[in-house]
Amino acid sequence: MHLEDIKKSFLKHKDQRLLHRYITNKHIEPLLKNCSDMVHVETIGKSVLNHPIYGIKIGYGGKRILMWSQMHGNESTTTKALFDLINTLSDTTSGFDAILKSCTLYIIPILNPDGAMAYTRVNANKVDLNRDAQDLTQPESLVLRNTFNAFKPHFCYNLHGQRTIFSAGATNKTATVSFLAPAQDRSCTITPNRKIAMEVIGVMNKELQAIIPNQVGVYDDAFNLNCVGDTFQSENVPTILFEAGHYHNDYGRDKTRELIYSSYLTSLYYISKNKVTGDSYEAYFDIPENNKCFLDIIIRNAKVGNDLVDIGIQFQERLIGRQIAFIPKIENIEKLNGFYGHKEINANGSSVFGASGEALKLGYENVFVILNNEKILLLSK
Repeated sequence: MHLEDIKKSFLKHKDQRLLHRYITNKHIEPLLKNCSDMVHVETIGKSVLNHPIYGIKIGYGGKRILMWSQMHGNESTTTKALFDLINTLSDTTSGFDAILKSCTLYIIPILNPDGAMAYTRVNANKVDLNRDAQDLTQPESLVLRNTFNAFKPHFCYNLHGQRTIFSAGATNKTATVSFLAPAQDRSCTITPNRKIAMEVIGVMNKELQAIIPNQVGVYDDAFNLNCVGDTFQSENVPTILFEAGHYHNDYGRDKTRELIYSSYLTSLYYISKNKVTGDSYEAYFDIPENNKCFLDIIIRNAKVGNDLVDIGIQFQERLIGRQIAFIPKIENIEKLNGFYGHKEINANGSSVFGASGEALKLGYENVFVILNNEKILLLSK
């Protein structure tokens, strides 16, 4: 399998009905109704607000892989890539039939439909489902747990999205895709089970390095049994956390969608073709740990009052109508050595003011600032 083949497959199978960041049941239900006969779709539960939670089964092989997305409702990139994957596997000419022959996939595309509608991390009861793995207080948590128990997966894919703040190590390289083989005990022991997850991550990282060199990270593996990944890993099911991050100027996460799709196919093909033992786990440790070195915009060498400082701006994602708006907000007014902006502006010692000429303060929100008597648009494309 070659990267060029995956690229062509993505362009052919990308579902154009799923765009940008706001993805809800209303967006995926028409797709589910039009799935091919190869795909079995069912309702597996209801959310707090009584919205359906869907399950999708495809493939007939003996290796069972459970995948769930939008556990956090505002993390939709992996969901879009799931439907691109389903389109691919439903195409008998795609060349990926080995996956279907060796594997059975069970996919929950939106675990948290209420959070998806409200574009929030939490569910309608304001509970983070990824901290409810032990108490199982929420209906959505029970749906995932019951599916896990019934399906008895050999692998779990825990699919998420991450903010634009993350770097691959303490560098100026964005963590566009991140992974984690979660710990399964408080000592973070490198168990045989984790080695299997690490081996698969190493395979995905190798392919991604050819596309986004030095832009893959891993998360700290501090153990928290309340997290779903840690729980499933502790029950000896190799579990992989996927995090869809930021690519340059890709606030709609379209390029990242392609990279996640590539990671799905690469890992599933590897699992389908190999007995994954964990013997080749060492490559996992070549991946740098994520750091928080980025802001969306940094205005360097700006005069604010009598001080020469840097201005750090982070976009706030807000649901307005049925679209996600990015609102620039000032998070830092200080020298930002060791931090990088996805966009950087050099004020060269000039004063910077708010859009109406007011002094800038922490928490200021506006799409403009004034520099050298000109309005500077802060929003990216």
